[in-house]
Amino acid sequence: MLGNPSSATTDISNYDNYLYDHGYYVESYNRDKNEPNWVSWYVGSTSLGTQDRANDFRNDPNLPTGWYEVQGTGYSGSGFDRGHNCPSGDRTSTLAANEETFLMDNMIPQAPQNNEQTWANLEEYGRSLVSAGDEIYVVMGSYGSGGTGSSGSATTVDGGLVVVPSNIWKVIVVLPNGNNDLSRITTSTRVIAVNTPNINTISSDWTQYITTVKSIETATGYTLLSNVPANVRTVLENEKDSGSTE
Repeated sequence: MLGNPSSATTDISNYDNYLYDHGYYVESYNRDKNEPNWVSWYVGSTSLGTQDRANDFRNDPNLPTGWYEVQGTGYSGSGFDRGHNCPSGDRTSTLAANEETFLMDNMIPQAPQNNEQTWANLEEYGRSLVSAGDEIYVVMGSYGSGGTGSSGSATTVDGGLVVVPSNIWKVIVVLPNGNNDLSRITTSTRVIAVNTPNINTISSDWTQYITTVKSIETATGYTLLSNVPANVRTVLENEKDSGSTE
């Protein structure tokens, strides 16, 4: 709903910016990095249920023919977690929804402390907003090369086939429950933008990494919130969230 940040297309010749709709989330996939550029999804009350974590990390046979399929064990021994973009916890309504999040083309090599602490806390906060009566639109991505996991620094894993990003970012647009969501985004809409280094010495407090949408756009070259009217988008891009979790 928020737009296509990198103008990704379904043309397989556009292999480093390939638009792939998984149903439960949409991504721009990068064949050369063997990971997403960005992933976008929605979380509302119907997204959350009682489905247990499937934990079935696996390759995606639906990638275009001939493309490398990262295996569920592809990051093994690397010191990096299989870090979800669209989280398992955001897709607990059905088994099918949860299983879709465990495809390896929804993963990045993520420093364990970043994934299990900082990012987990941010994800949980997003879900807490939904439980309290909001709905959220999320876009997450990564960029750069070189991170530090539990076994030290690396630029790639899986025999050099998967790039370890240097930075991991997320933008969350928060709306009270309602209809015609795009038209309800105004200059006062809460937008949370976070950009973290992919390192294991990171703080568990995600609010320390709050930034602006504009800063992420500058780093990535993307246009986030591109479907939001320009006059509103310009204001939201430059706002920095207070980080209040009350």
